[in-house]
Amino acid sequence: MTYRQLAQEQRYQIYGLKRMAHSQTEIAKCLGVDRSTISRELKRNQGKKGYRPKQAHQYAVSRRKSSQLRITEDHWRLVEERIRFDLSPEQVSNDLKKEGLKISHERIYQYIYLDKKKGGDLHTHLRCQKTYRKRTGNYDRRGRIMGQISINERPAVVNEQKRLGDWEGDTIVGARHKGAVITLVDRKSGYTLLAGLPKREALLLSEQATRLLNSVPHAKTLTLDNGKEFAKHAKIRNETRAEIYFAHPYSSWERGTNENTNGLIR
Repeated sequence: MTYRQLAQEQRYQIYGLKRMAHSQTEIAKCLGVDRSTISRELKRNQGKKGYRPKQAHQYAVSRRKSSQLRITEDHWRLVEERIRFDLSPEQVSNDLKKEGLKISHERIYQYIYLDKKKGGDLHTHLRCQKTYRKRTGNYDRRGRIMGQISINERPAVVNEQKRLGDWEGDTIVGARHKGAVITLVDRKSGYTLLAGLPKREALLLSEQATRLLNSVPHAKTLTLDNGKEFAKHAKIRNETRAEIYFAHPYSSWERGTNENTNGLIR
């Protein structure tokens, strides 16, 4: 298990268990969360008079609100300037961090696609240009992969890109749809693993993905595209112990590191 946001009731439980002299490990076990969640909670939401649940919850809510309101129109102008210089959303995000401004590449992708809907041209500066044919009806059910777990269930810590071992995966199709390449990219380091695929078959892909992930230190998570070639994801999970999640259909920004890398490879 990894870090997850806590509810106010859980903060009262932490307070009570802490007063009873329980260790962080014991508190985590009681709440059904990872020890790192408790450690982080006590470190970030503790006041001068120690840990108090009401105050801790106010700190957490305030931090979430300030994070949402922090990005102004001036900040988005900085983003636009860099995108128009053909920097990728990942590069823009990292560049702005040096100036003390934190905007994730996922949010930048969302901003670009919103601009496209409004008739803007920011999307033309992306390396990977994809054209999607609009379908009517509930496309989420179309060709759905059995047993997939949504990115909504992915631990919050993965979004922070502060640890190694959180991977994103996709395939690049060869010319005239002959063969493909599987690409796996570590979200934090950008370290990339590649393997050729004579055919985009699920079993073959699962074998290659397993081989690649087992060639590096422990892979914690893997976020994949919804392509049918990932139908054997359970085999990858069982043989690598990496938790596997699937991005939403037509939401390439949710695997932004991978999308940008694929653009460079192409």
